[in-house]
Amino acid sequence: MPKAKKKKERTPATMSAAGLMSFFEEEIEGIEIKPEIVIISAIALMTIVIMAHLGLFAF
Repeated sequence: MPKAKKKKERTPATMSAAGLMSFFEEEIEGIEIKPEIVIISAIALMTIVIMAHLGLFAF
């Protein structure tokens, strides 16, 4: 009678998202800026740079 093969026990791989969630749950000290402010300031900076490139500012 053939012997039954034993299955190797595997531990399930940890999901990378679980590690990211635990990272963001930690409270980090520092400057807190809303994402809306970052996006608005980036758009404003791009607009100023484009206007300066086109010569709309007289420096």
